Order: sequence, then C-alpha cells, then structure tokens
Amino acid sequence: MKILIINKSAHSGGAAVAANRLYTSLKDIEADVGMLVEEPVNKNVDISTICHKRIDKKKAFNRFIKERLYFLPYEKNKTVRFSFSPAVAGIDISQHPMVQEADIIHLHWINHGFLSLKNLDQLFRLKKPVVWTMHDMWPFTGGCHYANTCNHYIDTCGHCPFLRWSNSCDLSSKIHEKKYNIWNQANIHAVSCSKWLGSLAQESSLLRRKKIYSIPNPIDTNVFAPMNMDECRKEMGLPLNRKLLLFGAANISDPRKGARYLMEALHILDIRYPELSDKIELIIFGKSKDIDFNKYPYKVHSLNYIDGTEQMVKLYNCADAFVLPSLQDNLPNTVMEAQSCGIPVVSFRVGGVPEMIENKKNGFLTTMKDSDGLALGIYEALFNTDPKAVKENARNFVLSNYSNKLIANKYMNLYKSLL
Repeated sequence: MKILIINKSAHSGGAAVAANRLYTSLKDIEADVGMLVEEPVNKNVDISTICHKRIDKKKAFNRFIKERLYFLPYEKNKTVRFSFSPAVAGIDISQHPMVQEADIIHLHWINHGFLSLKNLDQLFRLKKPVVWTMHDMWPFTGGCHYANTCNHYIDTCGHCPFLRWSNSCDLSSKIHEKKYNIWNQANIHAVSCSKWLGSLAQESSLLRRKKIYSIPNPIDTNVFAPMNMDECRKEMGLPLNRKLLLFGAANISDPRKGARYLMEALHILDIRYPELSDKIELIIFGKSKDIDFNKYPYKVHSLNYIDGTEQMVKLYNCADAFVLPSLQDNLPNTVMEAQSCGIPVVSFRVGGVPEMIENKKNGFLTTMKDSDGLALGIYEALFNTDPKAVKENARNFVLSNYSNKLIANKYMNLYKSLL
C-alpha cells in the first residue's frame, strides 16, 4: 500500500507542520509513504516538490498572484484578503508519477495557487481513495477558511460576510455549487483533527453525505519535551527571575489570533495586581507587523521568527505559561507543543481547544472574548497553582493522546479500511 501525502508546503504554516509530522510518524512505523509539496524544500529533506527549477518557482508565485488578484475585486476589505480562497489557480498533478503510483492520496492544505477546483477534480477522477485532513473549514465552505459566526455553509453559502457584494448568488454561492458538483462524485474520506471541526463538517451540505473521521495531529514527544528552564533562558537571553508568558503564531497580526484580547487581559491584570508589574514579562514570536508592543503593560521580548524546531522547544521551556487568545482554531500545534514541553496553556474555550485543555488541571479556559477571564487564567497559571502538578498533567495528556506512533497507527487503520 503506497500512501502519498500532499500539502502546499513542507515547512510553512500549521498544516505543513502537521503533514510533515504525520509523514515522519508513518515512516517510523515503516509505512510505504511519500510526500509531495509545491514549495521548494531543503536539500537534506526527503520530501518531493514540483518546484525543481527557477522557472517552476516563478510559475508557482504567478499562480499565487493570480489567485489573489482574482479575489481582489470581491474582497470586503484587506483584512479578509487571505481568509477566502476561490481556488481558481493551480497546477495539474494528477499525472505526476508519485500520484499515479499511490494507492491512497492524502490531501492536507492545498490553497493559495497550489490546487484549483479543476485540479482537485482531476485528482478525484483517478478514482483512488482520497483522505483529506481538514486543517480549517475550507473543504466544506464556499471559500472561507474560518466562517466565524456565519453558518451559510450548512445550506448553499451566499450572503458571504467576506465579500464586498454579498447576495444569494455571490462568489461564495458559485464556488459552493462547483464544489458540490465535484465533491459529490469524489471518493473523499474527510478527517477532522478536532471533534469540533468534524461536527461542523458533518452538518455542512458539502460533506454531510461523507463519513467524517476524527484523528488528531501527531507530535514527537521525544523532541518536544521538558528541559531545564534556567539553562534555556540563559541560552535565549531571557531573565531568570521573572514570570514569562509566551504568545505566538505564524501571524499574530491576524485578528483571529486575538492579540487585542491578550492586551486587554494584561491591562486588567496590571490594574488588579500592580505589585506584579516588575515580575511578569511577555515573550512574543511570529509575524507582528501591526502590533505596537509599547501598548502592553509589561516588558515585551519580540523574537519574530523562530528558526528551527530546536529553538522553538527551548523557547517553550523558557515559559511559565503559554497563552492562546484565538477567536477560532482547530487543533492548534502551539497548544500541543507547549503541553508536550510541560507548559500549561491559557485559552478561550473555542474550536478544538477544549478537547486539549481540562480547565484547572492541565491549563485554563475561559469564555471567548472574556478578557477578564483570560486575565484570571494567566494569573492562576503564573502565581496560584501547583506548577509541578499542572506541568505533569499537560505532558501526560499529550503522551496519552497525540504521540507519533499512536496517530500513525490510527491513520494506517483508516488507509487499510479504504482498500
């Protein structure tokens, strides 16, 4: 049985991290698995790419630009520019040798000019079983990656809040109709990383006739593991005598990541406990173009992009707690990584996060957009709990639910059932 994992990138973004980890996990149990991506890969990585030459990279960039330019006249404003993918640009990979040889095609994240709707149809027409791990809502919406409070995907989409001209026959409705016609004939087996996303997919008109499987992302618990905090802080140039709160994502400027609510929570914390002003510091990583760190009440260490897994593991181990103020999320890698390092997580009760955090046992949860509750959770995590017990609970939860071998075997059982 040959398995082929397909994702836009091998390295960039949460879906790429998850797909790459699954690829490694399957190899570790000696599965016959390959991975094909669009973006260039490092020479020392055994992942295949369709971009071998400079001209290939240029064509890939042009596809991305075509996709964005197509959506530009439709977008409500620039804040939603990357929140909606029309999937009009892409490349046909149906005749690629790895695709032709595969018994199972396993899709992950394929947007931003990699695979168009036409290209997906070309893959589906091969009549091979297609496993599709959903990292957001795009596989069952009329174009958006996260629908927020909109539930039009349950029926036919239309009246899309992301569009400048929104009506019953708008772009989202047309894309939804195209997807319906393609999906209806396809041998798709959808996998949700979280039960939350699976429940949304199951009620959608695009996937309600398909079986939805729930399998979380894997993580290498030998790599993401507890380390000596003081040694990590010395190496990263961070203070030894402060409570350090960690926050980060690929793009923390994205409103969905909730930086606004973290700032509000920290101001509440500062007003409520002014004596802690010189005891707390904040570490932020990720793209932060529109974030003014001077508005935070505590000292901020802005690390921007973290280079490599080893540095990321050390950074987690510098923190006393990790905060995730996201307004919508599937099964965040950052939560899993922090927990695997024995770091408690403070978060809103959104998406798949409550499946990862048991309140006051291995982390802290509060109602979405409740900045006061977030402030309380941060205080509890930093000052008012048994740190050893919470750290052990966080680590043990990951070991029991997300380890590489456990998840790889779940996928192997699924693959075998489809042949």
